[in-house]
Amino acid sequence: MSEQLSRRLALLASAEHRELLRHCRHGIEKESLRVDAEGRLAMTPHPASLGSALTHPHITTDYSEALLEFITSPAESPAAALDELDQLQRFAQQCLGQDEYLWNNSMPCLLPEADNDIPIAEYGSSHIGQLKHIYRRGLALRYGKSMQCIAGIHYNFSLPEALWPLLREGRAEGMDERQWQDACYMGLLRNFRRYSWLLMYLFGASPAVARNFLHGRSHNLDELDADSLYLPWATSLRMSDLGYQNNTQSGLTPCYDSLDSYLESLRKAVSTPWPEYAAAGTHNAEGEWQQLSTNVLQIENEYYSTIRPKRVAESGERPIQALGARGVQYVEVRCIDINPFHPRGIDRQQARFIDAFLLFCALQDSPLFTREECLACASNFALSVREGRRPWLMLDYHGYERPLKDWGLELLGEIERCAAVFDRAHGNDLYRQAVGAQRRRMLDANLTPSARVLQALREQRNGFFRFARRQAEMQAGWLRQ
Repeated sequence: MSEQLSRRLALLASAEHRELLRHCRHGIEKESLRVDAEGRLAMTPHPASLGSALTHPHITTDYSEALLEFITSPAESPAAALDELDQLQRFAQQCLGQDEYLWNNSMPCLLPEADNDIPIAEYGSSHIGQLKHIYRRGLALRYGKSMQCIAGIHYNFSLPEALWPLLREGRAEGMDERQWQDACYMGLLRNFRRYSWLLMYLFGASPAVARNFLHGRSHNLDELDADSLYLPWATSLRMSDLGYQNNTQSGLTPCYDSLDSYLESLRKAVSTPWPEYAAAGTHNAEGEWQQLSTNVLQIENEYYSTIRPKRVAESGERPIQALGARGVQYVEVRCIDINPFHPRGIDRQQARFIDAFLLFCALQDSPLFTREECLACASNFALSVREGRRPWLMLDYHGYERPLKDWGLELLGEIERCAAVFDRAHGNDLYRQAVGAQRRRMLDANLTPSARVLQALREQRNGFFRFARRQAEMQAGWLRQ
């Protein structure tokens, strides 16, 4: 453990600051496809009984009209956020009745044979509603509609505002409080990129997909059965390049040295034309809008990052403007698969571990990236999503090879120290229990969600679609109770 991490943990464990971590903020955004009684993509409009997808604060749609998104209010405990997610899903399932239910899996249900038949989300005729719809048309043009049916969980997290002044320790000369807080959050983001391969090993839950999803496209997946494709050691096909056939973003690597450099890289992406998109134009042959712009990104949210710095935007304000004007308020973790074995898609133990992991990323030393380290981080993440459970898989560790398992166990030891500080704040040992559960997964890959999915597919001999449908039907019944 680094000297800095030890010093900062001791500070948070002191009697004076012990309860500070009780005031972290949590929020969850979960995507779930609506499917019909046969487990096929629902072709019906967004149900009026769920409210307006444009204005409802907690229930909206993401890329597809059938892709619901549940958004919880900020809460000081992950348990409170998960309880609200539970209530939102129960309400939605009641509104859907017996004709439709929620698909509780990151990889999609059976999709229409023609990609064009997948409905893009509609938000009405208002100016903002049309902008949201045209943006999604642009996503369909650039990446295909099937990708818009992939679902996941976004985990929003912030540390207490009072924490950052404690960490200055005579550092950051010439920075005001906001600039120091931004610098700390950017350090968290750099460490997240260094170590997020661990989350994919522990929580990846999408090692297989229905053959129908690829619509005849070329791929390098193996055949599990007549209807299913997979990779034997994969943890998360969702986070692989499977759904992102367009490689325009492959050269887009925002700089995490500072908030200013990060924002500048995104500003450049939303203002730099891309030849293929320019050739297609903003309007189709019928004169209809088909994308907001012909730039590398239509808007900054199009960048598919595993984590983002965030600030709540005011009405009419773009995310990049909010960050530039008022700094980082929280982070949005975007690489979490839906756990098909849990009706919420995520449980309290997983949420507590993510808290401890993010605290570790915030407190640990976080030097600026070299080009070599940046490439190594991307390589480690890609290896973990495609081969994470392979025995003796080697990752790049400061230019040397190191077994994923050995490095993972070392990180868990440091994360457990962060979990202990959370436990002191809350007066229990639930955070350390969460780390202990992940240590068991590190020692036995068969306990990971991805391994459990493949085991269920082999035991049931039903294929991915029938397995996922059965799980979703059972959980819909639970939500209706």
